[in-house]
Amino acid sequence: MATLTQPDIALTPAAAARVATIAAKQSKPAILRLSVEGGGCSGFQYKFGMAEAVEGDDSVVETDGVRLVVDSISLDLVRGAQVDFVDNLGGAHFAVTNPNAASGCGCGTSFSV
Repeated sequence: MATLTQPDIALTPAAAARVATIAAKQSKPAILRLSVEGGGCSGFQYKFGMAEAVEGDDSVVETDGVRLVVDSISLDLVRGAQVDFVDNLGGAHFAVTNPNAASGCGCGTSFSV
């Protein structure tokens, strides 16, 4: 497990608060897993899920007591990104601002490098 710094990836306070709420409702640890998978309309897609624990190859960043974990392969594709929680007229969702993405789709869940 590696501890990430802010330039590696960031979890905003809004995202941390949402993860804490979800974790409390599910009686799970406040750990959000971000991974990148092949697919989506632009080539890669973000996948979010609550994690039970930190895995051996995970990198971790913490905000307000909430941990964001990213596996080593996905980290190369999201390094420098910010994970936020957005609640607006378009809906409520986790959003990734990724400086490595050359293009993205309209829904914001897939990207290309």
